[in-house]
Amino acid sequence: MNDKLSIFLLVVKNMNFSRTAEELFMTQPAVSQYVKNLEEELGVQLFDRSHKQIQLTKAGEIVAYYGKEIDTLSQSMKRKLDDLTSHVGGDLLLGASYSYGEYLLPKRLAAFLDVYPQVVPSICIANTAEIAEKIVDQTLDLGIIEGTVNNKWIESHKIATDHLVVVAKSGQLVHNLDTHTWIIREEGSGTREAFDNFKKEHKLNPTHTMVFGSTQLIKEAVANGLGLALLSEWTIQDEIHLNKLQIIRREDFHYQRDFHAIHLNTPFLTKTTDTFLDYLKRNK
Repeated sequence: MNDKLSIFLLVVKNMNFSRTAEELFMTQPAVSQYVKNLEEELGVQLFDRSHKQIQLTKAGEIVAYYGKEIDTLSQSMKRKLDDLTSHVGGDLLLGASYSYGEYLLPKRLAAFLDVYPQVVPSICIANTAEIAEKIVDQTLDLGIIEGTVNNKWIESHKIATDHLVVVAKSGQLVHNLDTHTWIIREEGSGTREAFDNFKKEHKLNPTHTMVFGSTQLIKEAVANGLGLALLSEWTIQDEIHLNKLQIIRREDFHYQRDFHAIHLNTPFLTKTTDTFLDYLKRNK
């Protein structure tokens, strides 16, 4: 069933038998026969072929949905079985939240690849909630997040401590933090969680906030005088050096948080994933 299912899923992706045949270096009748055999095996019709363009039937939608999960689990199983007899190398699917992924991960990964050059990393940058979701879906091997995750399917390991500070446009006078606009991240972001905790800790009640979807965008907005922000010191080094941003009363207004590496709560981590996790834990 695996070959028939894989070909069916590719047809679903392309919604075109001819294009699928070209990708697989097969004839169109051969692709059609694989799909027909799957339909016979399952006892349902997967495509409505009565229109000019093929369309999935309701049964086809169900098979496509669960077929993708089966394919993901099958690929994961093969990788883990291969790992039993292999060295550290091959694919490493990483997810990271913005602060760590854009400012710390490249350096850590470069040093790791110097030791293990046969590892082939792939990196997804997203917020904490999205990374956690991809770990549970098993589309990532390892995630690095700046927030917290309460999920029984996820195991977490502290790998670094981060310090956040209040920043403003260089030269801007800042007296009462409540009277300024605050530029913050979206819900689900670890930096947003840090701001919410910082706000409670310092009893802040800003009159106006703006929600921006990336740290880089927030830095540019603050540098242009649109408001204040709470950002990781790791992310603002260049702007401080170029005198675009200033830190406001570091001794009074700061926040500390931990970065965590997360993975599916399973004893079957690949050797490559386990080795990279160990490297992160030893190089905090």
